[in-house]
Amino acid sequence: MAPVISSINPNHGPATGGTAVTINGSGFTGATLVKFGTVPVSSFTLVSDSQITTIAPAGTGSAAVTVTTPLGGTSNGVTYTYGTVPVITSLSPASGTAGTSVVISGSGFTGATSVHFGTASATFT
Repeated sequence: MAPVISSINPNHGPATGGTAVTINGSGFTGATLVKFGTVPVSSFTLVSDSQITTIAPAGTGSAAVTVTTPLGGTSNGVTYTYGTVPVITSLSPASGTAGTSVVISGSGFTGATSVHFGTASATFT
């Protein structure tokens, strides 16, 4: 039976790598390889059949995290994103009607390409 990844936590980190990552799923017993995209990790710990811990290697963009076992083959890939992830800390005002100007505070906004309120796109600067 092939291993299955259900989630990774966290699912993002800096391009320099070094983030501790927990991989959750099933069928991990006997795991021989964990990869972030095409890059194998230098080491990992098999906590149980359903959990592996490791350190993310350096990378850019997005990478599919996979687990390989000798009998089950390679798992599905779950996306890990390298770089800054936007974090919203507050909205001012916190409510309003369509057309209300809103100040969004937080970090990681450099290079933002879109802003949405629910499914509605917003104009932003």
